[in-house]
Amino acid sequence: MAKIKSVYVCQNCGAESAKWIGRCNACGEWNTYVEQKIHKAPVRSGFSENREHARPQKLDEVAAAPVSRIDLKNGEFNRVLGGGIVPGSMVLIGGEPGIGKSTLALQVALQIDKQTLYVSGEESPHQIKLRADRLGGGRGHCQVLAETSLQAIIPQLEQLRPELLIIDSIQTLYSEAIESAPGTISQVRECAAQLLRIAKESHMPVVLIGHITKDGSIAGPKVLEHIVDTVLQFEGDTHHLYRILRSIKNRFGSTSEIGVFEMTGEGLREILNPSELLINQQPPDLSGSAIAANVEGIRPILIEVQALVSSAVYGTPQRTSTGFDTRRLSMLLAVLEKRANFKLASKDVYINIAGGLRVDDPAIDLAVVASILSSTVDIPIDPNTCFAGEVGLSGEIRPVNRIEQRLGEADKLGMQRILMPAFNRKRIDPSRFKLEIIEVNRVQDLPKYLFG
Repeated sequence: MAKIKSVYVCQNCGAESAKWIGRCNACGEWNTYVEQKIHKAPVRSGFSENREHARPQKLDEVAAAPVSRIDLKNGEFNRVLGGGIVPGSMVLIGGEPGIGKSTLALQVALQIDKQTLYVSGEESPHQIKLRADRLGGGRGHCQVLAETSLQAIIPQLEQLRPELLIIDSIQTLYSEAIESAPGTISQVRECAAQLLRIAKESHMPVVLIGHITKDGSIAGPKVLEHIVDTVLQFEGDTHHLYRILRSIKNRFGSTSEIGVFEMTGEGLREILNPSELLINQQPPDLSGSAIAANVEGIRPILIEVQALVSSAVYGTPQRTSTGFDTRRLSMLLAVLEKRANFKLASKDVYINIAGGLRVDDPAIDLAVVASILSSTVDIPIDPNTCFAGEVGLSGEIRPVNRIEQRLGEADKLGMQRILMPAFNRKRIDPSRFKLEIIEVNRVQDLPKYLFG
């Protein structure tokens, strides 16, 4: 008998070693190496019996055929993918537990006019049926398989020949060729590689649902993200209704597009115009609220920034933000203290981005500063005014990108004026918009435009 070999694999980064070591040389983690047996038994790859060997070709002789895509009957999902899913591609969807990954995948399986196989290693067919009924049922094109063994799934693929395969989730699959528990580094890598080979040979698109770690990255080694063609991140707060589907990697499209959904009792509903829902139609006599012309990817969205400034009850003032970087909030408060002479050292400051969104666009700085000033002096801001501008350390208002898209979104929603950097004014045609454009050069000039 051939000797069974073993290798030690780091469960944090996937690095391999011939012997056990205490600290991983690749990622620096301690006590993460686990012994795994290596079997040389052949593993069926499926659909490979009639595969022709690839031969080298001159680049000029390669036919430049257009990429055909499959319509998933979901406009926001298609937008993020670049117009639909490409046959033979592998898409990985990651996100926190309960965010809606399985709901989105099942909705696609029920709506698409293609034969779909939904493989679930976490739920029984009865549970999936209950969810499908809640989502409105399907058209009979979706078949369900509750299985975790890759060797048991491959014969079903050869028999059914589905036009779309959904795996929920990749961490539950295991291959009998590797002696390790499902979800380990080796199992995730081997199963993903086998499914990728099947997808490329059969031109069948595969959608994988993946878990994430505590820091928000895809669970498993980075090689899993390198194997797949597209990596999508499902973001949002489980306590709020809105979800954002963001593209992190896309070999067949742009990574600048996002999709916005609302979680309802009947599943995920597409939000075609998220600005109308994220802006609260509040009375005009409430202070501490400002509208920011934000851009997510290449999509302009108007969001509401709320601020509350009050006297500090305890010795140390509180600086708390939800959906906004706390360190950047501290920087903006220091700029207001130094440049605008607003004494906030003994004040508690709270910032909230309405709707549960997480915003990283630096152009939101001007709206954050405006909301803080409004709450400090307790004077409301005109609800038909929006802001777009980055605040520098010396108090200057710096230019922002995609200013025309921001102006167009504000104009479409009926805003009457926008405060923006003077540099951006030189690069646009104001006659195209019905907005009153106000140039702001320094943060100390902002109270004059807000309160007169």
